[in-house]
Formats: sequence, C-alpha cells, structure tokens
Amino acid sequence: MKIFIDRQKVDARARLSNFASVGGLILLLASVVIPLFLPVLAGIAYLSMIVGMGVSMVGIYFANRWVRKPRPEESLERALKSFDDHYRLYHYPSLPCDHLLLTPTGVIILEPFNLSGSFSYRQSRWKEAMTIGRALRYIVEEHVGDPIAAARQVEGELDRLFRKELGSEMVIPIKSIVVFTHPAANLDIEESPIPVCKIDKLKKQVTLNAPRLAPEQYEKLSSFLERQTIH
Repeated sequence: MKIFIDRQKVDARARLSNFASVGGLILLLASVVIPLFLPVLAGIAYLSMIVGMGVSMVGIYFANRWVRKPRPEESLERALKSFDDHYRLYHYPSLPCDHLLLTPTGVIILEPFNLSGSFSYRQSRWKEAMTIGRALRYIVEEHVGDPIAAARQVEGELDRLFRKELGSEMVIPIKSIVVFTHPAANLDIEESPIPVCKIDKLKKQVTLNAPRLAPEQYEKLSSFLERQTIH
C-alpha cells in the first residue's frame, strides 16, 4: 500500500498544540506568582488564570488530536498495511475529509475516533455511556457527534468535487467507514447505513460493490489526490 501524508500540516498543528499547552501553563503560573510580588495587579492575575485555563484546555484538546500516540494515521496504516500498491492511503489532503483510501474500485472515506468507552447506534441515534473518567476528559477530548451524517455530507462534497475536477462523465464510487481505533472502545451498532467498526475489523470492510476503475480513471484520480496531499 502506498501512503501519502501532508507532513507540513501535521507538524504545524502539533507545534500549535504544544505552544498552546505550554503557553496556558505559563499564564497559570503567572496568575499565582503575580499576587505574591505585586498585589496591586491581583485583577490581572485573575484574568491570567482564566485565560491560562482556557488556552491550556485548547492545547490539551489539540494535543490529544495531533500529538498523542498512536495518531489516527498510524492506526489506519497498521490495519491496512497488507494491501498492495493498488491501494493508496491519503492523510490530511486539502479535501473535506482527513483520511481517504483509494482502491481499485473507488474511494473510501475513513472517519477515525480514538476514544475509549461504550458507544451505541440505534434507531438512527448515537449514544455514549458517560463514565466518571470520560466526564472528566470530556472538554479536552473529541466527541463522536453524528459521524454517519458527517460522512454522508463528505460523500456529497467529494462527488461534486470529483465531477468538477475530473469531468462530469467520471463517476467515482464513494463509500464511508466510521472506525474506532482505541482498544477500549465498545460498540453496539444496529442497522447503520454505513459500516461502523473497530480498527481490527477495518480490513474486512474495505470493499466496494462496484466494477474496477478503468486504468486511465484510476491514474487520473490518484494524481489528483496526490496533488491535494503533497504540496
């Protein structure tokens, strides 16, 4: 399998995450030190504390997304590494999705979530079991929301983009998969319109009920996706 990643985007967001985390801690430290030496500036110290807490939480949130190991692309690559070079995985392209897999029969949108806990989908509604640990981390971790609706929206945007950039006559089959990468994630999924699975089951879901793309279609699509990823 060939892998393409916008490394500049990843590194820039990781640096921003670290900067926000450290900057927030410095502001919190300043809120403690300032009143000790300059009591007259107690109001500024209070403001520094509030801003520091906010910046720190933002930094931790993005660090969980862009710094914490294993990162989403690492989990996806390990799960799909046995595919041959006709499968091409694109990370963080300039597209409506962060992870896209090109297969001989079309493209697959991958929506990963690195969250522990119990998640269910029944009667078109998502629910999450709220434990004490999850509640404490809720502000600084990503949320599931409605990944199925989000994936459907991305499918429509990609279809319009492919038709615009590659020609309206070029119909590319598109499929979405929601994948939970954390080993402690528990899923209870009923009648989902798109596949929802854990990372160890992802490989079995990477199929498209469609004929193989013509060689010229495949090459044209792969070139376009590579341009959107490698700058």
